[in-house]
Amino acid sequence: MFLKRAFKHLWPQILLYKWSFSLTFFFYGIRFFVISVLGSLYFKKIIDVLSDPSVTRGELAGVLWPLVWINIGIIIINYLSSRAGSYSVVYFQSNIIRELTNYVFKKFTSKTYTFFSNRFTGSLVTKSRRFVRAFEVMHDTTVFNFWSSFIVFVGVFGVLAFEAPMIGLIFFVWMIFYMTIIYFMVKKRFLYDVAKAEADSRVGGKLADVFSNIFAVKVFSSKKREQQLFNEVATDEQKFRDQSWYFQNRQDAIQAFLMILIQCFVLYFIIDLWIKGSMSTGTVVLIQTYMVIIFDRLWDLGKATTRFMGAAADMSEVIDILESTDDITDPENPEPIRMNMGGLEFKGVSFSYESGQKVFENFNLKIKPGEKIGLVGHSGAGKSTVTKLLLRFVDVSSGAIEVDGQDIRNVLQDDLRKAISYVPQEPMLFHRTISENIAYGKPEASEEEVKKAAKRAHADEFIDRLQYGYKTLVGERGVKLSGGERQRVAIARVMLADTPILILDEATSSLDSVSEQYIQSAFEELMKNKTAIVIAHRLSTIQKMDRIIVLEQGGIKEEGSHKELLEKGGIYADLWNHQSGGFME
Repeated sequence: MFLKRAFKHLWPQILLYKWSFSLTFFFYGIRFFVISVLGSLYFKKIIDVLSDPSVTRGELAGVLWPLVWINIGIIIINYLSSRAGSYSVVYFQSNIIRELTNYVFKKFTSKTYTFFSNRFTGSLVTKSRRFVRAFEVMHDTTVFNFWSSFIVFVGVFGVLAFEAPMIGLIFFVWMIFYMTIIYFMVKKRFLYDVAKAEADSRVGGKLADVFSNIFAVKVFSSKKREQQLFNEVATDEQKFRDQSWYFQNRQDAIQAFLMILIQCFVLYFIIDLWIKGSMSTGTVVLIQTYMVIIFDRLWDLGKATTRFMGAAADMSEVIDILESTDDITDPENPEPIRMNMGGLEFKGVSFSYESGQKVFENFNLKIKPGEKIGLVGHSGAGKSTVTKLLLRFVDVSSGAIEVDGQDIRNVLQDDLRKAISYVPQEPMLFHRTISENIAYGKPEASEEEVKKAAKRAHADEFIDRLQYGYKTLVGERGVKLSGGERQRVAIARVMLADTPILILDEATSSLDSVSEQYIQSAFEELMKNKTAIVIAHRLSTIQKMDRIIVLEQGGIKEEGSHKELLEKGGIYADLWNHQSGGFME
Protein backbone atom coordinates (compact mmCIF):
# COMPACT_ATOMS: atom_id res chain seq x y z
CA MET A 1 0.00 0.00 0.00
CA PHE A 2 2.79 2.42 0.93
CA LEU A 3 4.75 1.70 -2.26
CA LYS A 4 1.65 2.47 -4.30
CA ARG A 5 1.29 5.81 -2.55
CA ALA A 6 5.00 6.60 -2.93
CA PHE A 7 4.93 5.58 -6.60
CA LYS A 8 2.24 8.19 -7.29
CA HIS A 9 4.62 10.96 -6.21
CA LEU A 10 7.89 9.51 -7.53
CA TRP A 11 6.89 8.22 -10.96
CA PRO A 12 6.14 11.63 -12.58
CA GLN A 13 9.64 12.77 -11.63
CA ILE A 14 11.21 9.51 -12.86
CA LEU A 15 9.49 9.85 -16.25
CA LEU A 16 11.39 13.10 -16.81
CA TYR A 17 14.58 11.01 -17.02
CA LYS A 18 13.18 7.69 -18.23
CA TRP A 19 16.11 6.96 -20.56
CA SER A 20 18.81 7.20 -17.90
CA PHE A 21 16.49 5.30 -15.54
CA SER A 22 16.11 2.46 -18.07
CA LEU A 23 19.77 2.42 -19.10
CA THR A 24 20.84 2.06 -15.47
CA PHE A 25 18.91 -1.20 -15.15
CA PHE A 26 20.03 -2.36 -18.61
CA PHE A 27 23.77 -1.85 -18.09
CA TYR A 28 23.87 -3.15 -14.54
CA GLY A 29 21.74 -6.13 -15.56
CA ILE A 30 24.39 -7.07 -18.12
CA ARG A 31 27.17 -6.58 -15.59
CA PHE A 32 25.58 -8.74 -12.88
CA PHE A 33 24.76 -11.52 -15.35
CA VAL A 34 28.12 -11.79 -17.07
CA ILE A 35 30.33 -11.55 -13.99
CA SER A 36 28.29 -13.65 -11.54
CA VAL A 37 26.60 -16.21 -13.83
CA LEU A 38 28.61 -16.53 -17.06
CA GLY A 39 32.00 -15.93 -15.42
CA SER A 40 31.48 -18.79 -12.96
CA LEU A 41 30.04 -21.07 -15.66
CA TYR A 42 33.01 -20.70 -18.02
CA PHE A 43 35.49 -21.00 -15.19
CA LYS A 44 33.76 -24.33 -14.39
CA LYS A 45 34.33 -25.41 -17.98
CA ILE A 46 38.06 -24.63 -17.70
CA ILE A 47 38.32 -26.73 -14.51
CA ASP A 48 36.47 -29.65 -16.17
CA VAL A 49 38.94 -29.59 -19.06
CA LEU A 50 41.96 -29.42 -16.74
CA SER A 51 40.68 -32.24 -14.53
CA ASP A 52 39.71 -34.56 -17.44
CA PRO A 53 42.39 -37.28 -17.63
CA SER A 54 41.25 -38.28 -21.12
CA VAL A 55 42.40 -34.94 -22.60
CA THR A 56 46.09 -34.89 -23.52
CA ARG A 57 48.29 -31.80 -23.12
CA GLY A 58 48.45 -31.46 -26.86
CA GLU A 59 44.66 -31.24 -27.02
CA LEU A 60 44.39 -28.80 -24.08
CA ALA A 61 45.49 -25.71 -26.03
CA GLY A 62 42.79 -26.13 -28.64
CA VAL A 63 40.12 -26.48 -25.95
CA LEU A 64 41.40 -24.05 -23.31
CA TRP A 65 42.25 -20.97 -25.36
CA PRO A 66 38.66 -20.36 -26.62
CA LEU A 67 37.46 -20.61 -22.99
CA VAL A 68 40.19 -18.20 -21.84
CA TRP A 69 39.22 -15.67 -24.51
CA ILE A 70 35.56 -15.98 -23.52
CA ASN A 71 36.52 -15.24 -19.88
CA ILE A 72 38.58 -12.26 -20.99
CA GLY A 73 35.58 -11.04 -22.99
CA ILE A 74 33.38 -11.42 -19.90
CA ILE A 75 35.84 -9.29 -17.89
CA ILE A 76 35.83 -6.56 -20.58
CA ILE A 77 32.03 -6.57 -20.87
CA ASN A 78 31.78 -6.34 -17.07
CA TYR A 79 34.07 -3.29 -17.07
CA LEU A 80 32.27 -1.48 -19.91
CA SER A 81 28.75 -2.15 -18.60
CA SER A 82 29.84 -1.13 -15.09
CA ARG A 83 31.22 2.22 -16.34
CA ALA A 84 28.14 2.90 -18.48
CA GLY A 85 25.84 1.99 -15.59
CA SER A 86 27.74 4.29 -13.21
CA TYR A 87 27.36 7.27 -15.53
CA SER A 88 23.65 6.50 -16.00
CA VAL A 89 22.93 6.19 -12.28
CA VAL A 90 24.85 9.38 -11.40
CA TYR A 91 23.03 11.38 -14.10
CA PHE A 92 19.65 9.96 -13.11
CA GLN A 93 19.97 10.33 -9.34
CA SER A 94 21.51 13.79 -9.46
CA ASN A 95 18.63 15.13 -11.56
CA ILE A 96 15.90 13.27 -9.68
CA ILE A 97 17.19 14.48 -6.32
CA ARG A 98 16.89 18.04 -7.62
CA GLU A 99 13.40 17.38 -8.99
CA LEU A 100 12.21 15.80 -5.73
CA THR A 101 13.72 18.61 -3.66
CA ASN A 102 11.81 21.14 -5.77
CA TYR A 103 8.67 18.98 -5.66
CA VAL A 104 8.61 18.78 -1.87
CA PHE A 105 9.39 22.49 -1.57
CA LYS A 106 6.56 23.32 -3.96
CA LYS A 107 4.10 21.09 -2.09
CA PHE A 108 5.11 22.37 1.34
CA THR A 109 4.95 26.04 0.35
CA SER A 110 1.47 25.39 -1.10
CA LYS A 111 0.24 24.30 2.32
CA THR A 112 -1.91 26.67 4.35
CA TYR A 113 -1.02 29.05 7.16
CA THR A 114 -2.50 26.72 9.79
CA PHE A 115 -0.37 23.84 8.49
CA PHE A 116 2.81 25.70 9.44
CA SER A 117 1.43 27.21 12.64
CA ASN A 118 0.68 23.70 13.94
CA ARG A 119 4.13 22.23 13.18
CA PHE A 120 7.78 22.73 14.07
CA THR A 121 9.67 24.34 11.21
CA GLY A 122 12.79 22.31 12.06
CA SER A 123 10.81 19.09 11.95
CA LEU A 124 9.50 19.93 8.47
CA VAL A 125 13.03 20.67 7.24
CA THR A 126 14.25 17.35 8.65
CA LYS A 127 11.40 15.42 7.04
CA SER A 128 11.82 17.05 3.63
CA ARG A 129 15.56 16.29 3.55
CA ARG A 130 14.97 12.71 4.69
CA PHE A 131 12.41 12.26 1.92
CA VAL A 132 15.00 13.06 -0.75
CA ARG A 133 17.71 10.95 0.88
CA ALA A 134 15.20 8.12 1.24
CA PHE A 135 14.67 8.05 -2.53
CA GLU A 136 18.43 7.79 -3.10
CA VAL A 137 18.60 4.82 -0.70
CA MET A 138 15.56 3.16 -2.26
CA HIS A 139 16.89 3.55 -5.79
CA ASP A 140 20.34 2.25 -4.83
CA THR A 141 18.90 -0.82 -3.12
CA THR A 142 16.54 -1.44 -6.03
CA VAL A 143 19.35 -1.38 -8.60
CA PHE A 144 22.28 -2.87 -6.69
CA ASN A 145 20.39 -5.35 -4.52
CA PHE A 146 16.90 -6.22 -5.77
CA TRP A 147 17.57 -5.98 -9.50
CA SER A 148 21.03 -7.53 -9.28
CA SER A 149 19.71 -10.39 -7.11
CA PHE A 150 16.87 -11.02 -9.54
CA ILE A 151 19.29 -11.22 -12.50
CA VAL A 152 21.71 -13.47 -10.59
CA PHE A 153 19.00 -15.80 -9.24
CA VAL A 154 17.38 -16.25 -12.66
CA GLY A 155 20.77 -16.86 -14.27
CA VAL A 156 22.03 -19.24 -11.54
CA PHE A 157 18.87 -21.35 -11.46
CA GLY A 158 18.82 -21.38 -15.26
CA VAL A 159 22.36 -22.80 -15.34
CA LEU A 160 21.72 -25.27 -12.50
CA ALA A 161 18.60 -26.55 -14.27
CA PHE A 162 20.99 -27.98 -16.91
CA GLU A 163 24.16 -28.61 -14.89
CA ALA A 164 22.72 -29.92 -11.58
CA PRO A 165 18.88 -30.03 -11.60
CA MET A 166 18.54 -31.63 -8.15
CA ILE A 167 20.80 -29.05 -6.48
CA GLY A 168 18.93 -26.28 -8.27
CA LEU A 169 15.60 -27.59 -6.95
CA ILE A 170 16.95 -27.86 -3.39
CA PHE A 171 18.28 -24.29 -3.59
CA PHE A 172 15.00 -23.00 -4.99
CA VAL A 173 12.79 -24.57 -2.30
CA TRP A 174 15.12 -23.40 0.46
CA MET A 175 15.24 -19.87 -0.94
CA ILE A 176 11.44 -19.60 -1.05
CA PHE A 177 11.32 -20.65 2.61
CA TYR A 178 14.12 -18.20 3.48
CA MET A 179 12.52 -15.23 1.69
CA THR A 180 9.14 -15.89 3.30
CA ILE A 181 10.63 -15.71 6.79
CA ILE A 182 12.63 -12.58 5.96
CA TYR A 183 9.55 -10.92 4.43
CA PHE A 184 7.54 -11.22 7.64
CA MET A 185 10.47 -10.07 9.76
CA VAL A 186 11.09 -7.00 7.59
CA LYS A 187 7.39 -6.21 7.63
CA LYS A 188 7.42 -6.23 11.42
CA ARG A 189 10.57 -4.12 11.60
CA PHE A 190 8.97 -1.49 9.36
CA LEU A 191 6.73 -0.51 12.30
CA TYR A 192 9.82 0.04 14.44
CA ASP A 193 11.42 2.11 11.67
CA VAL A 194 8.35 4.34 11.38
CA ALA A 195 8.38 4.97 15.14
CA LYS A 196 12.14 5.70 14.97
CA ALA A 197 11.63 8.19 12.12
CA GLU A 198 8.87 10.00 14.02
CA ALA A 199 11.08 10.21 17.12
CA ASP A 200 13.91 11.59 14.97
CA SER A 201 11.56 14.28 13.64
CA ARG A 202 10.67 15.25 17.21
CA VAL A 203 14.37 15.62 18.03
CA GLY A 204 14.85 17.83 14.96
CA GLY A 205 11.82 19.91 15.91
CA LYS A 206 13.08 20.36 19.46
CA LEU A 207 16.50 21.46 18.21
CA ALA A 208 14.97 24.04 15.87
CA ASP A 209 12.61 25.32 18.59
CA VAL A 210 15.45 25.91 21.05
CA PHE A 211 17.95 27.29 18.54
CA SER A 212 15.41 29.74 17.09
CA ASN A 213 14.63 30.97 20.62
CA ILE A 214 18.20 30.90 21.95
CA PHE A 215 17.92 34.54 23.04
CA ALA A 216 15.09 33.63 25.44
CA VAL A 217 17.09 30.64 26.70
CA LYS A 218 20.03 32.91 27.53
CA VAL A 219 17.92 35.71 29.03
CA PHE A 220 16.00 33.38 31.34
CA SER A 221 19.06 31.24 32.20
CA SER A 222 17.07 28.15 31.21
CA LYS A 223 19.96 26.24 29.65
CA LYS A 224 19.80 23.36 32.13
CA ARG A 225 16.01 23.08 31.85
CA GLU A 226 16.18 22.94 28.06
CA GLN A 227 18.98 20.39 28.23
CA GLN A 228 16.79 18.20 30.44
CA LEU A 229 13.79 18.55 28.11
CA PHE A 230 15.99 17.73 25.11
CA ASN A 231 17.39 14.69 26.90
CA GLU A 232 13.84 13.39 27.28
CA VAL A 233 13.13 13.47 23.52
CA ALA A 234 16.63 12.10 22.77
CA THR A 235 16.02 9.23 25.20
CA ASP A 236 12.65 8.58 23.58
CA GLU A 237 14.39 8.38 20.19
CA GLN A 238 16.96 5.96 21.64
CA LYS A 239 14.16 3.66 22.83
CA PHE A 240 12.72 3.29 19.33
CA ARG A 241 16.19 3.06 17.77
CA ASP A 242 17.09 0.22 20.15
CA GLN A 243 13.89 -1.63 19.25
CA SER A 244 14.75 -1.40 15.56
CA TRP A 245 18.42 -2.32 15.91
CA TYR A 246 17.92 -5.24 18.32
CA PHE A 247 15.26 -6.65 16.03
CA GLN A 248 17.79 -6.40 13.19
CA ASN A 249 20.24 -8.46 15.25
CA ARG A 250 17.62 -11.18 15.70
CA GLN A 251 16.92 -11.10 11.97
CA ASP A 252 20.65 -11.46 11.19
CA ALA A 253 20.93 -14.46 13.54
CA ILE A 254 18.02 -16.26 11.86
CA GLN A 255 19.43 -15.53 8.38
CA ALA A 256 22.86 -16.88 9.32
CA PHE A 257 21.37 -20.04 10.88
CA LEU A 258 19.33 -20.84 7.75
CA MET A 259 22.38 -20.33 5.54
CA ILE A 260 24.55 -22.62 7.68
CA LEU A 261 21.93 -25.37 7.43
CA ILE A 262 21.70 -25.33 3.63
CA GLN A 263 25.45 -24.90 3.21
CA CYS A 264 26.26 -27.98 5.30
CA PHE A 265 23.59 -30.06 3.55
CA VAL A 266 24.59 -29.08 -0.01
CA LEU A 267 28.32 -29.51 0.68
CA TYR A 268 27.76 -33.04 2.00
CA PHE A 269 25.43 -33.85 -0.90
CA ILE A 270 27.74 -32.70 -3.75
CA ILE A 271 30.88 -34.29 -2.25
CA ASP A 272 28.97 -37.58 -2.00
CA LEU A 273 27.97 -37.28 -5.67
CA TRP A 274 31.56 -36.49 -6.71
CA ILE A 275 32.89 -39.53 -4.82
CA LYS A 276 30.33 -41.67 -6.61
CA GLY A 277 31.44 -40.19 -9.93
CA SER A 278 28.04 -38.60 -10.58
CA MET A 279 29.37 -35.05 -10.59
CA SER A 280 32.45 -33.47 -12.21
CA THR A 281 35.05 -31.44 -10.37
CA GLY A 282 34.06 -28.31 -12.28
CA THR A 283 30.42 -28.77 -11.28
CA VAL A 284 31.39 -29.07 -7.62
CA VAL A 285 33.34 -25.82 -7.90
CA LEU A 286 30.46 -24.18 -9.83
CA ILE A 287 27.90 -25.15 -7.18
CA GLN A 288 30.12 -23.94 -4.36
CA THR A 289 30.75 -20.69 -6.22
CA TYR A 290 27.05 -20.22 -6.92
CA MET A 291 26.23 -21.05 -3.33
CA VAL A 292 28.60 -18.34 -2.08
CA ILE A 293 27.14 -15.88 -4.61
CA ILE A 294 23.56 -16.74 -3.60
CA PHE A 295 24.38 -16.46 0.11
CA ASP A 296 26.06 -13.10 -0.42
CA ARG A 297 23.07 -11.92 -2.44
CA LEU A 298 20.53 -13.16 0.09
CA TRP A 299 22.44 -11.66 2.99
CA ASP A 300 22.72 -8.33 1.16
CA LEU A 301 19.08 -8.68 0.14
CA GLY A 302 18.01 -8.96 3.78
CA LYS A 303 20.10 -5.93 4.69
CA ALA A 304 18.91 -4.07 1.61
CA THR A 305 15.26 -4.83 2.36
CA THR A 306 15.80 -3.45 5.85
CA ARG A 307 17.42 -0.30 4.42
CA PHE A 308 14.67 -0.01 1.84
CA MET A 309 11.91 -0.25 4.45
CA GLY A 310 13.80 2.15 6.72
CA ALA A 311 13.96 4.64 3.86
CA ALA A 312 10.28 3.98 3.19
CA ALA A 313 9.54 4.83 6.82
CA ASP A 314 11.44 8.12 6.41
CA MET A 315 9.52 8.82 3.22
CA SER A 316 6.12 7.91 4.68
CA GLU A 317 6.05 10.96 6.97
CA VAL A 318 6.36 13.34 4.03
CA ILE A 319 3.88 11.38 1.92
CA ASP A 320 1.35 11.67 4.75
CA ILE A 321 1.87 15.44 4.61
CA LEU A 322 1.69 15.59 0.81
CA GLU A 323 -1.60 13.71 0.84
CA SER A 324 -3.11 15.56 3.79
CA THR A 325 -6.19 17.65 3.03
CA ASP A 326 -5.70 21.41 3.26
CA ASP A 327 -8.16 23.33 5.39
CA ILE A 328 -8.09 26.19 2.86
CA THR A 329 -8.37 25.29 -0.82
CA ASP A 330 -8.60 27.18 -4.09
CA PRO A 331 -11.82 26.87 -6.13
CA GLU A 332 -11.82 24.29 -8.94
CA ASN A 333 -12.92 26.97 -11.41
CA PRO A 334 -11.52 30.24 -10.05
CA GLU A 335 -12.91 33.56 -11.18
CA PRO A 336 -10.62 36.20 -12.70
CA ILE A 337 -9.83 38.65 -9.94
CA ARG A 338 -11.66 42.00 -10.09
CA MET A 339 -10.29 43.50 -6.87
CA ASN A 340 -8.90 46.86 -7.98
CA MET A 341 -10.90 49.41 -5.96
CA GLY A 342 -10.52 47.95 -2.46
CA GLY A 343 -14.09 47.92 -1.18
CA LEU A 344 -14.53 45.36 1.63
CA GLU A 345 -17.59 43.80 3.20
CA PHE A 346 -18.00 41.16 5.91
CA LYS A 347 -21.48 39.69 5.47
CA GLY A 348 -22.91 37.74 8.41
CA VAL A 349 -19.52 36.20 9.17
CA SER A 350 -19.27 33.54 11.86
CA PHE A 351 -15.97 31.96 12.80
CA SER A 352 -14.57 29.63 15.47
CA TYR A 353 -11.05 28.22 15.83
CA GLU A 354 -10.46 24.46 15.87
CA SER A 355 -10.08 24.64 19.64
CA GLY A 356 -13.74 25.64 19.81
CA GLN A 357 -13.04 29.28 20.66
CA LYS A 358 -15.80 31.34 19.06
CA VAL A 359 -14.63 34.71 17.72
CA PHE A 360 -17.39 36.02 15.43
CA GLU A 361 -21.08 35.31 15.07
CA ASN A 362 -23.08 37.13 12.39
CA PHE A 363 -20.37 39.78 12.12
CA ASN A 364 -21.02 42.57 9.60
CA LEU A 365 -18.63 45.30 8.48
CA LYS A 366 -18.55 47.38 5.32
CA ILE A 367 -15.52 49.42 4.25
CA LYS A 368 -15.84 51.73 1.26
CA PRO A 369 -13.09 51.86 -1.39
CA GLY A 370 -10.36 54.19 -0.22
CA GLU A 371 -11.65 54.35 3.36
CA LYS A 372 -9.15 54.20 6.20
CA ILE A 373 -10.30 52.47 9.34
CA GLY A 374 -8.68 51.65 12.65
CA LEU A 375 -9.45 48.46 14.58
CA VAL A 376 -9.35 48.80 18.34
CA GLY A 377 -10.12 46.36 21.13
CA HIS A 378 -8.74 44.38 24.00
CA SER A 379 -6.75 41.20 23.39
CA GLY A 380 -9.02 38.46 22.05
CA ALA A 381 -11.57 40.89 20.63
CA GLY A 382 -10.96 39.59 17.09
CA LYS A 383 -8.69 42.24 15.53
CA SER A 384 -6.07 39.77 14.23
CA THR A 385 -8.78 37.32 13.18
CA VAL A 386 -10.21 39.96 10.83
CA THR A 387 -6.81 40.01 9.11
CA LYS A 388 -6.52 36.22 8.93
CA LEU A 389 -10.02 35.91 7.47
CA LEU A 390 -9.41 38.62 4.89
CA LEU A 391 -6.12 37.01 3.78
CA ARG A 392 -7.79 33.57 3.83
CA PHE A 393 -5.34 32.13 6.34
CA VAL A 394 -8.53 30.79 7.89
CA ASP A 395 -12.01 30.49 6.36
CA VAL A 396 -15.35 31.69 7.66
CA SER A 397 -17.66 29.09 9.21
CA SER A 398 -20.62 30.86 7.62
CA GLY A 399 -21.27 34.11 5.83
CA ALA A 400 -18.99 35.68 3.25
CA ILE A 401 -16.23 38.23 2.78
CA GLU A 402 -16.31 40.24 -0.43
CA VAL A 403 -13.76 42.55 -2.04
CA ASP A 404 -15.31 44.82 -4.64
CA GLY A 405 -18.38 42.57 -4.61
CA GLN A 406 -16.34 39.41 -5.31
CA ASP A 407 -16.35 36.57 -2.77
CA ILE A 408 -12.72 35.96 -1.77
CA ARG A 409 -13.37 32.19 -1.84
CA ASN A 410 -14.04 32.36 -5.59
CA VAL A 411 -10.54 33.52 -6.56
CA LEU A 412 -7.10 31.97 -6.18
CA GLN A 413 -5.47 32.63 -2.81
CA ASP A 414 -2.35 33.99 -4.52
CA ASP A 415 -4.43 36.41 -6.58
CA LEU A 416 -6.25 37.60 -3.47
CA ARG A 417 -3.05 38.22 -1.53
CA LYS A 418 -1.48 40.08 -4.44
CA ALA A 419 -4.22 42.68 -3.96
CA ILE A 420 -3.40 43.11 -0.25
CA SER A 421 -0.25 44.38 1.44
CA TYR A 422 0.28 43.35 5.04
CA VAL A 423 2.76 44.79 7.53
CA PRO A 424 2.78 42.73 10.75
CA GLN A 425 3.90 43.89 14.15
CA GLU A 426 6.92 41.55 13.85
CA PRO A 427 8.60 42.18 10.47
CA MET A 428 9.09 39.18 8.16
CA LEU A 429 12.57 39.34 6.62
CA PHE A 430 14.58 36.71 4.76
CA HIS A 431 18.30 36.10 5.24
CA ARG A 432 18.95 37.96 2.02
CA THR A 433 20.13 41.44 1.10
CA ILE A 434 18.18 44.53 2.12
CA SER A 435 17.50 45.22 -1.55
CA GLU A 436 16.04 41.73 -2.08
CA ASN A 437 13.85 42.07 1.01
CA ILE A 438 12.42 45.42 -0.11
CA ALA A 439 11.78 44.11 -3.63
CA TYR A 440 10.18 40.87 -2.39
CA GLY A 441 6.64 42.05 -3.19
CA LYS A 442 7.75 43.33 -6.60
CA PRO A 443 10.70 41.21 -7.82
CA GLU A 444 10.92 43.04 -11.14
CA ALA A 445 11.50 46.40 -9.42
CA SER A 446 14.53 48.38 -10.53
CA GLU A 447 17.28 49.48 -8.17
CA GLU A 448 15.99 53.01 -8.45
CA GLU A 449 12.47 51.95 -7.38
CA VAL A 450 13.89 50.05 -4.41
CA LYS A 451 15.87 53.07 -3.23
CA LYS A 452 12.88 55.37 -3.72
CA ALA A 453 10.70 53.09 -1.54
CA ALA A 454 13.43 52.93 1.09
CA LYS A 455 13.66 56.71 1.15
CA ARG A 456 9.88 57.09 1.58
CA ALA A 457 10.07 54.66 4.51
CA HIS A 458 13.10 56.54 5.93
CA ALA A 459 15.07 53.29 5.70
CA ASP A 460 17.76 54.91 3.56
CA GLU A 461 18.95 56.80 6.62
CA PHE A 462 20.43 53.65 8.18
CA ILE A 463 21.06 51.70 4.96
CA ASP A 464 23.49 54.31 3.66
CA ARG A 465 25.53 53.97 6.85
CA LEU A 466 26.03 50.22 6.37
CA GLN A 467 29.30 48.99 4.85
CA TYR A 468 27.57 47.15 2.00
CA GLY A 469 24.49 49.37 1.80
CA TYR A 470 21.59 47.73 0.00
CA LYS A 471 23.69 44.59 -0.51
CA THR A 472 23.90 43.97 3.25
CA LEU A 473 22.67 40.55 4.38
CA VAL A 474 20.15 41.00 7.20
CA GLY A 475 20.62 37.60 8.91
CA GLU A 476 18.00 35.00 9.77
CA ARG A 477 14.67 36.82 10.28
CA GLY A 478 16.63 40.09 10.09
CA VAL A 479 18.53 39.62 13.37
CA LYS A 480 21.39 41.86 12.18
CA LEU A 481 19.04 44.86 12.15
CA SER A 482 17.35 46.58 15.05
CA GLY A 483 13.59 46.27 15.50
CA GLY A 484 12.98 49.73 14.05
CA GLU A 485 15.28 49.06 11.09
CA ARG A 486 13.52 45.78 10.32
CA GLN A 487 10.16 47.50 10.43
CA ARG A 488 11.25 50.26 8.07
CA VAL A 489 12.50 47.67 5.56
CA ALA A 490 9.12 45.90 5.81
CA ILE A 491 7.28 49.20 5.31
CA ALA A 492 9.44 50.02 2.26
CA ARG A 493 8.48 46.62 0.83
CA VAL A 494 4.77 47.47 1.13
CA MET A 495 5.27 50.89 -0.39
CA LEU A 496 6.96 49.29 -3.40
CA ALA A 497 4.24 46.62 -3.81
CA ASP A 498 1.58 49.35 -4.25
CA THR A 499 -1.61 47.30 -3.71
CA PRO A 500 -5.19 48.66 -3.43
CA ILE A 501 -5.62 47.31 0.12
CA LEU A 502 -3.28 47.84 3.07
CA ILE A 503 -3.31 46.04 6.42
CA LEU A 504 -1.08 47.57 9.07
CA ASP A 505 -0.78 45.61 12.31
CA GLU A 506 0.66 48.43 14.44
CA ALA A 507 3.38 48.82 11.83
CA THR A 508 5.12 51.65 13.69
CA SER A 509 5.31 49.99 17.11
CA SER A 510 9.05 49.30 16.85
CA LEU A 511 10.00 52.85 15.86
CA ASP A 512 11.25 55.69 17.97
CA SER A 513 9.12 58.83 18.15
CA VAL A 514 11.03 60.75 15.48
CA SER A 515 11.02 57.86 13.01
CA GLU A 516 7.34 57.28 13.71
CA GLN A 517 6.50 60.83 12.68
CA TYR A 518 8.33 60.32 9.39
CA ILE A 519 6.60 57.00 8.78
CA GLN A 520 3.16 58.33 9.66
CA SER A 521 3.72 61.06 7.12
CA ALA A 522 4.79 58.48 4.54
CA PHE A 523 1.74 56.35 5.33
CA GLU A 524 -0.58 59.29 4.71
CA GLU A 525 0.91 59.57 1.25
CA LEU A 526 0.86 55.80 0.74
CA MET A 527 -2.78 55.40 1.78
CA LYS A 528 -4.14 57.95 -0.68
CA ASN A 529 -6.75 56.29 -2.92
CA LYS A 530 -6.25 53.01 -1.05
CA THR A 531 -8.30 51.07 1.46
CA ALA A 532 -6.45 50.75 4.75
CA ILE A 533 -7.09 48.67 7.88
CA VAL A 534 -4.91 49.66 10.81
CA ILE A 535 -4.90 47.41 13.85
CA ALA A 536 -3.99 49.72 16.73
CA HIS A 537 -2.31 48.95 20.02
CA ARG A 538 -1.22 52.55 20.33
CA LEU A 539 -4.29 54.73 19.84
CA SER A 540 -2.29 57.79 18.86
CA THR A 541 -1.54 56.09 15.51
CA ILE A 542 -5.18 56.04 14.36
CA GLN A 543 -6.47 59.49 15.30
CA LYS A 544 -6.63 60.54 11.64
CA MET A 545 -8.49 57.44 10.42
CA ASP A 546 -11.78 58.02 8.60
CA ARG A 547 -13.47 55.63 10.99
CA ILE A 548 -12.46 53.73 14.10
CA ILE A 549 -14.06 50.34 14.83
CA VAL A 550 -14.13 49.19 18.44
CA LEU A 551 -14.34 45.39 18.70
CA GLU A 552 -15.46 43.66 21.85
CA GLN A 553 -16.21 39.94 22.22
CA GLY A 554 -16.35 39.43 18.45
CA GLY A 555 -18.75 42.28 17.70
CA ILE A 556 -18.67 45.97 16.83
CA LYS A 557 -19.45 47.93 19.97
CA GLU A 558 -18.60 51.42 18.71
CA GLU A 559 -17.61 53.12 15.48
CA GLY A 560 -16.91 56.64 14.38
CA SER A 561 -14.10 59.15 14.12
CA HIS A 562 -11.63 59.73 16.92
CA LYS A 563 -13.40 62.93 17.95
CA GLU A 564 -16.87 61.36 17.81
CA LEU A 565 -15.86 58.40 19.94
CA LEU A 566 -14.22 60.60 22.57
CA GLU A 567 -17.35 62.73 22.77
CA LYS A 568 -19.48 59.59 23.14
CA GLY A 569 -17.58 58.69 26.30
CA GLY A 570 -17.82 54.92 25.75
CA ILE A 571 -15.30 52.08 25.47
CA TYR A 572 -12.93 53.97 23.14
CA ALA A 573 -12.89 57.04 25.38
CA ASP A 574 -12.16 54.83 28.34
CA LEU A 575 -9.31 53.14 26.47
CA TRP A 576 -7.92 56.54 25.45
CA ASN A 577 -8.03 57.86 28.97
CA HIS A 578 -6.24 54.76 30.31
CA GLN A 579 -3.38 54.82 27.84
CA SER A 580 0.15 54.78 29.16
CA GLY A 581 2.71 56.34 26.85
CA GLY A 582 0.27 56.03 23.97
CA PHE A 583 -0.41 52.32 24.54
CA MET A 584 -3.60 50.77 25.87
CA GLU A 585 -3.31 49.33 29.37
